[in-house]
Amino acid sequence: MTFLNGFYSSYQVQKQQLQLQTLKSQSAYAAKLGLATDRFLQAAQQQLAYSAKVIADDFYNVTTYQQEVERLRLQTNSFNSTVIVEAKGKVLDVSPASLQLKGHQLQSQGAKQARLVKKPMISEPYISAANNLIIFISHPIFNKDNEYLGYVGGSIYLKEASILHSLLQIHFHEDGSYLYVVDKNRRLLYHPDKSRIGEHVYDNNVIEAVLKGQSGTQELTNSQGLTVLAGYAPLTQAHWGIITQRPLAKTLEPLDGLMVSVLYRTIPIGLATFIFILLLARFIAHPLRDLAHTANMLDDPAASSALKNVKSWYFESAELRKAMLKGVAVLHNRIGALHQEASTDPLTGLNNRRSLDTILAQLIDTNTSFAVLALDIDYFKRVNDQYGHDIGDIVLQSLAGIVSDVTRSSDFVARTGGEEFIVISPNADANTAYALAERIRLSVAQTEIPPVGYINISIGIAGWPADELPIESILKHADQALYEAKNIGRNRCVLAPGYE
Repeated sequence: MTFLNGFYSSYQVQKQQLQLQTLKSQSAYAAKLGLATDRFLQAAQQQLAYSAKVIADDFYNVTTYQQEVERLRLQTNSFNSTVIVEAKGKVLDVSPASLQLKGHQLQSQGAKQARLVKKPMISEPYISAANNLIIFISHPIFNKDNEYLGYVGGSIYLKEASILHSLLQIHFHEDGSYLYVVDKNRRLLYHPDKSRIGEHVYDNNVIEAVLKGQSGTQELTNSQGLTVLAGYAPLTQAHWGIITQRPLAKTLEPLDGLMVSVLYRTIPIGLATFIFILLLARFIAHPLRDLAHTANMLDDPAASSALKNVKSWYFESAELRKAMLKGVAVLHNRIGALHQEASTDPLTGLNNRRSLDTILAQLIDTNTSFAVLALDIDYFKRVNDQYGHDIGDIVLQSLAGIVSDVTRSSDFVARTGGEEFIVISPNADANTAYALAERIRLSVAQTEIPPVGYINISIGIAGWPADELPIESILKHADQALYEAKNIGRNRCVLAPGYE
């Protein structure tokens, strides 16, 4: 994770730096092209201004017209075509002559605008009389008396080879960078894809910013859905904006290749380090893993032995093992105490009904026959009423002791509630069970329990198996025999019907 985090962080930092550097270079790129384009337009206007002065000095000389239109077009290649127009719009001369506009009245947008403003201007793009998409740069001609004589102008074809194309194309790079120029109407004046020249572009934050006279950088998604890094700068000679762009994917391409190369070079050492760390971690974790495994069997009597066999070779795991051994000892003691509490009657110390159900289930599972003796103290209510419940508890405890002393070690004695007791005698037939019941009854009758004196008990006896009855029926038969003993005079033992 550390390796991947470092690799990712390094990539993100370099990506950010590369994007920032690209944005800065795009901004400088746009500013440089803006300055160069401004200088070109300024130079073009200066050429026209010079020609306007020459023509004004000899305005009616046809030869001057011819010389100036040819010189303007051919001397610097600034214009695709040049023209001299008199004040009413008639073409005095044009270059190249193949345009066949000489003597014609110009009604194009640029021509009308030049006659109207009568000052140096750069027109908006429009379709010329020769059906070319052009921008028109013009300069008015005034005589010495400041009388307007016409204008001299030059056109730059936007969809054909021109000096503006040459100026912008020399900055095109094979790294994916490209630029475009827009006018104030958001129309493309230049684009590497010539089919897009003249197209209007809207909903573009960069274009909106540059047309407000701002310069800077932005990351945006272009009209083709590509994320690009853009720089932009406005022109001062015309209300245009230059935007330079480079696709983000192209910008990051070298970085991606570099990071892949770094990854390939670091994978072997990274893998070796990972394996070493894995082995070391497994070695360190081995005692902890053994301790954790043993923790799942803490209630097992073998847990202590398993913990002692764990090889805790360093301080922390040794301390954990020591603490777990102490915990196991406490746990086992507590489990034993809880088990004892759960299975015995808290007053008499005899087994309770839960233990009784358990022993009966074991005897039935092993198909072991047994006798059931249901005991009850005669007139116990009188004891509680006369001596109080505290003395009644002493009587119950004394009775529990007498029954435990008389019964065999294999017999099971339980208090099931109040003054009621159950004795389970495995492998006892009716005669044996009756004899046991009589011993218990006589022992109780002959034992003095201060301050009550002597008490008597009645006992009902049943046995299993008896006609394959369920255990609930056997216990019920014993209870019915007990009630029969009560009904016929108490202080006696009665066998359940069918168990004689």
